[in-house]
Amino acid sequence: MKKYFATLVLSLFALAVGFAQKKAQRVVTTDVDNFWVAYDSMRTTQDSVKQLHYLQTLYLDKGTPGLKAMREVRNYKPEEWVNAVRKYPKFWNSLRPRTQLARSGADGLEPHLKKLQKLYPPLKPATIYFAIGVFRTSGTYKDSLVLVGAELVTGNSSVDVSELPQNLQTFLRQYYSTNPFQNMIPLNVHEYVHTQQKSLGNMLLGTALMEGACDFMTELVTGKTMPLPYMEYGPAHLPELKEKFKAEMFETWDGNWFYNRNDPHPDLGYFMGYAICKAYYAQAKNKQQAIKDIIELQYDDDAAVEAFLTQSKFYQEPINKAQLRKAYAAQKPVITRIIPFAGADSVLDATVQEIRLEFSSQMLRFQAADYGSGGEASFPVVGRVGFSPDMKSYGYKVDLKPGRSYTFKISGFRATDGKPLDSYEIRFRTKP
Repeated sequence: MKKYFATLVLSLFALAVGFAQKKAQRVVTTDVDNFWVAYDSMRTTQDSVKQLHYLQTLYLDKGTPGLKAMREVRNYKPEEWVNAVRKYPKFWNSLRPRTQLARSGADGLEPHLKKLQKLYPPLKPATIYFAIGVFRTSGTYKDSLVLVGAELVTGNSSVDVSELPQNLQTFLRQYYSTNPFQNMIPLNVHEYVHTQQKSLGNMLLGTALMEGACDFMTELVTGKTMPLPYMEYGPAHLPELKEKFKAEMFETWDGNWFYNRNDPHPDLGYFMGYAICKAYYAQAKNKQQAIKDIIELQYDDDAAVEAFLTQSKFYQEPINKAQLRKAYAAQKPVITRIIPFAGADSVLDATVQEIRLEFSSQMLRFQAADYGSGGEASFPVVGRVGFSPDMKSYGYKVDLKPGRSYTFKISGFRATDGKPLDSYEIRFRTKP
């Protein structure tokens, strides 16, 4: 009996230790190791079907909850990995040794998380997952998971990007020159704060506050601002940025402020949200309550984020939302003519092979055509003619049958100043 009892105690002790170790685990890098196993097998053949099989069985099927979440959040498709492996061997081979840095991805983080918990006592635990993606995230999150793209954060100037598309080369050369892995602590703190938030932004102001809250909390915890270019450019251009942001902050379109890699000064929405949160904190008498307000703000509640902005006193003058939205709408591009339509709802000859949209201003090369209210059966588009030389019109190839009704929806067009064309459904009939 004593022997049994002793064995039981030892077993429970071992179980408790194992549970504690698992609970304390901050970083999971299994996906990085699995990727390279899959990569080696994929490089043994040029058969894309076999490569897809190796990727699926050796990497994706064995994926941790972190990889599964990253695929969902960034909408990664297996074919993207296969395509990248086939096209960019110099990139992957030069990156490979650096991805082992992921194992030390949380070194030095623990004291900062303890400080974060002191500032925000309701802090919930989260786990950091490193995985190999396809260039769409250095860091993101889902629920209690911090998701880090190792192909981005572990790179530096030694990585060969010469095979990549030109725009990606430009971005990565600039990004890798900062040796991003040196900034893992602020990146992890930023994403860790995201796991505590309860909603996403609904309009530009809400999204900016959601991201800016994480940057502001990172500064409180680490004593340093986020080591990114927008934190250098933003303070030096605050007056002009405040005016530009005010004109757009109640709109759902945020492409001038987030994820705009090709702009000279991208991601300034992070800075604007940070600056508003900092102003809110500065005016608050109860600092811990202010932190709670910042992290737990319902960013998708337009009234709540507007009240937060007002209380921050970031703008000293009163904000007239209706007036700002009216002014913004007046500046947005519109469709001025649809050729060969006689009106908005027209009857066309079935011999027509092109429908061309004319715009009120020059547009950028962003566009999409999708099913309209009639679904796939009434979708006439079979190709694209493209933009006119002056970028003020765009043509679609169509295949029409007599006596039919057609619908399709266009979206994604933007003017050269970044303002979006509202999504628009085109409806017409053909003569019998």
